[in-house]
Amino acid sequence: MNLTTASVSRRSFLAGAGALVAAGSLAACSNGSEGSGSAAAVDSPVTLTVAASPSPHAVILNDFAASRLADEGIELEVKEYTDYILPNQDTTSGDVDANYFQHINYLNNYNEENGTDLVNVGKIHFEPMGVFPGKSSDIDNIADGATIAVPNDPTNEGRALLLLQDLGLITLDADAGITATPNNIAENPHNIQFSEQEAAALPRTVADVDFAVINGNYAIDAGLDLADAVAQEDASSDVIQEEYANVIVTTSDKEDDERIATLVNILQSDEFKSFLQETFGDAVQAAF
Repeated sequence: MNLTTASVSRRSFLAGAGALVAAGSLAACSNGSEGSGSAAAVDSPVTLTVAASPSPHAVILNDFAASRLADEGIELEVKEYTDYILPNQDTTSGDVDANYFQHINYLNNYNEENGTDLVNVGKIHFEPMGVFPGKSSDIDNIADGATIAVPNDPTNEGRALLLLQDLGLITLDADAGITATPNNIAENPHNIQFSEQEAAALPRTVADVDFAVINGNYAIDAGLDLADAVAQEDASSDVIQEEYANVIVTTSDKEDDERIATLVNILQSDEFKSFLQETFGDAVQAAF
């Protein structure tokens, strides 16, 4: 940088400094603004870090929310996780500000089992659980002794069994509810065998069983189309709306955080509903 350049700087005559000092000051502020020179012009954007499952959650955050948060001066950092435990642990520890991967029932169960106080700050979407064909494709004429794979975590297993009950394949104990397991099956006229597996593994093993009841997000990750499912949950049912809506979650001390509130507002919009339909069809639906 030459002295001529330094001499035209608005900083060059501050406090009677010489041209060389002015040049050094200008160089130090080379990432600054040509505008008012205020501190806000050179400050970094406020950052919001959110833990998310790869799809649809991270897709939603990166492809829809990030640019709209940027318009509000918030830089979104998305950390992707492929399990159901670490996102909550990292939210509790403060490694991330919030997470977006779980439904209401899973959150309540996690808090109860771990003594945590993570909070739901907004219902965003739900993913209908589907029964996908494996060795068989005719669910209405299921063979005696057929094997159906179901998620083995406490909340999704009950959800899968309730779906099978709605289809008339089994009858659960009257008080089983959303925490049902195969031990709660009162009637099983087709002698269906149940293969309890990690939810994430079900798309990989569906070919080994007659049918698999698969969570929407894992079906999407595996390239499975809900239209190919032989049955799916009723999206308008109370249990879906009240128990299985996917939510933004944070700690109690960040419940009123303006960054998180801005994210929720962006995702609870008509524009977002249109994005879901265009991007995922019926596989991911608004829950607000």
